[in-house]
Amino acid sequence: MLKWRTFPGIQATAVFAFLFLYTPVIVLVFLSFNQSDPTTIWQGFSFNGYVEIWQDPYLLRAAQNSLIVASIAMLVSTLAATLAALALRGHDFIGKSIIATLIGLPLLTPGIVIAVATLMFFSFTGLEPSLITVIVTHIVFCIPFAYLPIQARLSRANPYLIDAAKDLYANPWQVFWRVTWPQLMPGVTAGALLAFITSMDDFIITYFVAGPGAKTLPIYIFETIGRSLSPKINAVSTLILGVSVLFVTLAYFIGRQKQK
Repeated sequence: MLKWRTFPGIQATAVFAFLFLYTPVIVLVFLSFNQSDPTTIWQGFSFNGYVEIWQDPYLLRAAQNSLIVASIAMLVSTLAATLAALALRGHDFIGKSIIATLIGLPLLTPGIVIAVATLMFFSFTGLEPSLITVIVTHIVFCIPFAYLPIQARLSRANPYLIDAAKDLYANPWQVFWRVTWPQLMPGVTAGALLAFITSMDDFIITYFVAGPGAKTLPIYIFETIGRSLSPKINAVSTLILGVSVLFVTLAYFIGRQKQK
């Protein structure tokens, strides 16, 4: 059997790829502690960038909007994804595979296409861009991210436990809460975390459908970078990175737990 190590240059290529991916991130985190406003010139260690975050009302408003949008999108999209997974798992009908494919299709669709299509939809329906349109849009495109781990968990659920519960005269409600839900919960939690972080990080779609006063953190960062690149922006980016890493790590360990 040919091992990957036998390919000449594969290790050097892998090292270069990792350096290319993570070196800018490491530099960004490092420069978030820079004392100087010209952020590319290191002039000493400081927490000024992090302090300035709490002194900028526009930034705090954008962060508040991001948390509101991500929290609602996480709750609603996870509920919709859970119901869809349960419906597709428990029933056989014509077009089932097509529906399952359509649920996951937005994952393969370019964000700019979804953004333009969503903007046209709101234009046709007469809805003005606002925080409501951002929330509705995020709910829709977060459903596939919540659906995949839930569906994967449900496909591994032990059907014999459900049959055993029914043989013991448990009603459908008892079967769901005492047998199905405990097996499904790790997938639901992982899906909710992925939906939250996907919503928090989105820029392209949000930029198209956000109205006045509905600016989120990614949009705030984009507009601020156009004027200057300061330690404050590096600090905000570092905090978003920390939240993303925390949520992805939680989703990973929850996903591992379901396999035990």
